[in-house]
Amino acid sequence: MFKKFSTKKKDRENDLELDEVEFLDLDEMEDLEVIDLDIVDLDKEKTEEKEYSLKREIISTVLYLLAVVALTFLFVQFVGQRTHVNGDSMNVTLEDGDNLIVDKLSYRFTDPERFDIIVFPYKYQEKTYYIKRIIGMPGETVQIIDGMVYIDGEMLDETYGKEVMQYSGVASDPITLGEDEYFVLGDNRNNSSDSRDPSVGNIQKDQIIGKAFIRIWPLNKFGILKHQ
Repeated sequence: MFKKFSTKKKDRENDLELDEVEFLDLDEMEDLEVIDLDIVDLDKEKTEEKEYSLKREIISTVLYLLAVVALTFLFVQFVGQRTHVNGDSMNVTLEDGDNLIVDKLSYRFTDPERFDIIVFPYKYQEKTYYIKRIIGMPGETVQIIDGMVYIDGEMLDETYGKEVMQYSGVASDPITLGEDEYFVLGDNRNNSSDSRDPSVGNIQKDQIIGKAFIRIWPLNKFGILKHQ
């Protein structure tokens, strides 16, 4: 669409004023306005894309954190758990302040073995756990004579005890272990509450939380724990 308008222009040679006719393309102006609108629309689309990208990133982060929490829960519940050693009953193998990862999975598929270091709850106090070494196995008869451990009448060949026991406790008499029962001792034999103490007694397999697996602290002692 064109709109007509005129301007005066003087012819120098004839001293005449002439009308000069010009046409303005109004459609072109409308096109310019449309272009401006298109730019606005593009900016709006970019803003929406940024908002969508931000929302997607937030959702992705939330899902990732949920997955980490879920995997951590499953790991702690069924696979491994960090344990802090409090006390000296397992000296010199473990010391006060050591941090361990307890393997909670292995005993779901295999039975505990002699000399395994295990963690189990103390039945007379909530949220209290003991860490000891398995000495007597199911079906065996355990007795402590003159500070030495005897299994089925034969002295046990072991090097984990820190010193000769001065206290035999209930094991001064023969103790025959039932099915799935274990007799446990601390390596620091004269500073340990263990199966010699009636409050601890024999440990049932279903009481065992897991086997001490890795020492993670202190760093200079980091590594897999020796059991056998």
